[in-house]
Amino acid sequence: MEISSMKKIFYTLIFTLFAATACVSLDIPPKNIVSDDSLLSNQAGMSIYLSRLYSQMPWEEFKYMAQWGFNGNSWLGSLGIEGTGEALNRDGICASFVNEDTPWWGKAFVLIRDANHLIENLPNYKENYPELTYNEFLGQGYFVRAYAYTQMARRFGGVPIVKNEITYPFDGDIEVARSSEKDTWDFILEDWDMAVSLLPASSTFTDTPNKYAALAFKAEAMLYAGSVAKYNEQVTGRLTGLGEKTGVRVIGFAENEWQACSNKYFAEAYKAAKEVIASGKYSLYMKKWVEGDREAQYNNMNDMWRDLSSPENILVKEYSYPTLSHGLDAYSSPWIYRMPLSAGTCPTEDFMELFDGFDRYADGTIRTTDGTAHSNGNYLLYDTPMDFFKTAEPRLRAYIIFPGDVFKKDVIEVRDGVYTGSVPIPVLKPSYSYSQRSQQYYHLSAYTDANNRTLYLASNVGSSNPVVKFTDPKTGQEVSMNAAGENGPFYSNAESTFTGLYLRKYLDPERPLSEIGEGRSDQPFILMRYADVLLAAAEAAVELSIAGQPSPVGDDMLQVATESIQAIQRRAGANVISVKLAGTNESRDIVRKERRKELAYEHKTKWDLRRWRVLDEDNRDGFWGVRKDKNTFGDGSQFAFQGFHSFYSTQAGKWFFDIAFDNRKTFSYSPVNYYFAIPGGEVSKSDVIDQQPNR
Repeated sequence: MEISSMKKIFYTLIFTLFAATACVSLDIPPKNIVSDDSLLSNQAGMSIYLSRLYSQMPWEEFKYMAQWGFNGNSWLGSLGIEGTGEALNRDGICASFVNEDTPWWGKAFVLIRDANHLIENLPNYKENYPELTYNEFLGQGYFVRAYAYTQMARRFGGVPIVKNEITYPFDGDIEVARSSEKDTWDFILEDWDMAVSLLPASSTFTDTPNKYAALAFKAEAMLYAGSVAKYNEQVTGRLTGLGEKTGVRVIGFAENEWQACSNKYFAEAYKAAKEVIASGKYSLYMKKWVEGDREAQYNNMNDMWRDLSSPENILVKEYSYPTLSHGLDAYSSPWIYRMPLSAGTCPTEDFMELFDGFDRYADGTIRTTDGTAHSNGNYLLYDTPMDFFKTAEPRLRAYIIFPGDVFKKDVIEVRDGVYTGSVPIPVLKPSYSYSQRSQQYYHLSAYTDANNRTLYLASNVGSSNPVVKFTDPKTGQEVSMNAAGENGPFYSNAESTFTGLYLRKYLDPERPLSEIGEGRSDQPFILMRYADVLLAAAEAAVELSIAGQPSPVGDDMLQVATESIQAIQRRAGANVISVKLAGTNESRDIVRKERRKELAYEHKTKWDLRRWRVLDEDNRDGFWGVRKDKNTFGDGSQFAFQGFHSFYSTQAGKWFFDIAFDNRKTFSYSPVNYYFAIPGGEVSKSDVIDQQPNR
């Protein structure tokens, strides 16, 4: 389902209708110019009305930045940089997901008002439509309202429930207080069910959601609700509270209702996901997939992000240059394609740790030395950088660009430095602990001392990238090599990668350099896909089993969960689980880890971490899905992530790799941040809008 053509129709028709006016706000329709009869009474008018609704939707895609919120701007376009551990960015937009500069509050009620107008008034024109068409149009109104409220609830908890057309801002007698979080999620569930009941299995218009899109988004919403109801109880002191003005439980659930609510929401998530699975309408993308062929599996996953005919796509935000475009390639491509910036999304080594296909130490971390951890011993040596990744999970290669891999037919040369010392090579730093992360900059170490230099690095391109001359031990020939690779890292230039890795997922490998620039990208963004549905079914099934609940549809839900995870792992070229999932926290974490891997860089992880309540100090050992000692990547109050650094040894004629914390970006998170603050102006001007407890 693509949603861009609706915008094209909207902009074309709206400019025609409003050509006689000098200035028209699209926030509130000028009813004296375009009446209900013009829009709601016929299909052409309804196309305009729906286009207007969907143009306001809070989709999280290329033009959404967590720090900025919904401002419709793709400036500095990057993915996964909100303290999720997926990637880092040099700018201030790389920060914990604790608020948005453009809050989804006022805009939400404008959209909700327009959805309510449709829901309230379309019945006046029911006779003008065939029943199926009428139901579909009405179902779109419920879909929009359900999604708008879902986005509100997962930010704010309990919010004002407005079922009728009321002009925003609220004023005087029409002020609406915040409902409880429970009532808010119950209302959202009702709206999703209405959308599911009204929308057809196949949309009349190819650019609108169908019944199964509604089911998929319902499953996502109910996973959030079920998780909040359950895991708020595990936050120190119970994460719940009453509003001061109304006494309503605006965040969290009452002690005598949270478990029943959690079970109810997880059951609804499972039912919705299972219905999509049972329909057979969608399947995982496997067009180039070949059993046992890692290259084919990589190519398969690399292609799926741009294939609009993919059987996995459930709802897609489609772009088309020059009428509707974004800027991901301009900001997150490797350095050699800088136009006007680059390296906006720098994947972390910690993210790499989640994936299969690497040699490991006893503690499960990726091996780079012959010691007991990457902080001791001598470095392992490789003929080429890609030799390190030769058995890496193909899915990981489809998500990030490895040092020395190919992108746009170019070898992406990434090298932190050239080492001229003797072999074997001991670890470069005296300490790799989080507390000593200030030593991240290799050029500050003794290795770069002018009197005894053995490690050459570059502060920038050109003359700041020194040339190292040496005799190649393989050929005996005199050769020259720049200290840093063509794509960096350059230690004083943050516009090259500073983690040693570049994003691949969603970048356009076919776009010529001459066509990279601000607002010139038009690859689509997949808002919902079948893998997300499989993961929702698996997680809901395991959560219900942990709670001792039976399948809500009478099937073997743990078998469904197991087969869902196996299908995703098999497609990814990952290690496939061989035992049936169970109702245990261990099985829950298997599913969580798979979500973290599969849905990375899709604006999903930041919400998963919030709903699992694993960002605060007391619960951060669950941050990675798999259990991981929180003290290995933080000091309790703060946490940080590691880079993967490539070096060339002139004495060995081989490559080695170092793992070290980045000191430029640290993150923090407290339990109060699991709910965004209500915009201060809304609280101060109202007698009934409560601020979040403890703020």
